[in-house]
Amino acid sequence: MQNNSQLNFIHKSILSLLNIKSKMKKRLKRLIDKKKIGSFEFRMKINALERMNYAYICYNAAKLAKKLDYDRISVIEYGVAAGRGLLVLEEYAEEIKKLLNIKIDIYGFDLGTGLPKPKDYRDLPYHWKEGFYSMNEQNVRSILKHANLIIGNIESTSKDFFSKYNPAPIGAIIHDFDLYSSTKIALSMLKADTKFFLPRVYCYFDDTIGAEIELYNDFTGERLAINEFNSQNENIKLSAPYHLLAEANEIWHHQIWICHFFKHKKYNSFISRPNQQIN
Repeated sequence: MQNNSQLNFIHKSILSLLNIKSKMKKRLKRLIDKKKIGSFEFRMKINALERMNYAYICYNAAKLAKKLDYDRISVIEYGVAAGRGLLVLEEYAEEIKKLLNIKIDIYGFDLGTGLPKPKDYRDLPYHWKEGFYSMNEQNVRSILKHANLIIGNIESTSKDFFSKYNPAPIGAIIHDFDLYSSTKIALSMLKADTKFFLPRVYCYFDDTIGAEIELYNDFTGERLAINEFNSQNENIKLSAPYHLLAEANEIWHHQIWICHFFKHKKYNSFISRPNQQIN
């Protein structure tokens, strides 16, 4: 009979063998991304970009904008922390501009002092604490090239964003506020004039999968905010992109939602292949 130490050795050996190919693949992809080997589209196709979720929503938002004759769009990140997400967005915006000739403006919202105090069970206080992901604002501003950093409580900054910045139509949104209460306010901004949005906006919700600690569900956190938004708005709906779920190759495929603005003046504009026929 094998003792515990022998079993542990066997288990570790098997896992190591199984992970060799996976680790080599990850290292190769990191090298391809770092050295920018191949086009942006190629690196995205083989999942070799640092943040595939960001790349996917920005690239596809820009493609939609081009089909609808826009030359400029906006991308929002809710929850900036150390600023790495905004830096990645700046990089991808430059790549996408070269490919599609669509300018991308970037806006990042953050409280600046880390997470606010969870208000009740819906904010998952068993997982989140006040002060998590605090920001060095001066440092973040010093590393950004052109992204707009908006510091303050989302209850306040959401109220004058559109009048203050008059943003180009928003095509992609990253939701990473973590808490239900903050995400709910961020989602309320979708009720602004439809001129500030593409008719279909690509959204990524960071805290919707988790693991055994978080146990994200439809009754708390970001998922609750999504469900409440859908139940309270007749002409604006957040829905999963089922083609991504059918692939289900990556975890982030399950974290993408599309916001549909059914009353948008361009929602019904034809963008598909012309003259579709069966031979």
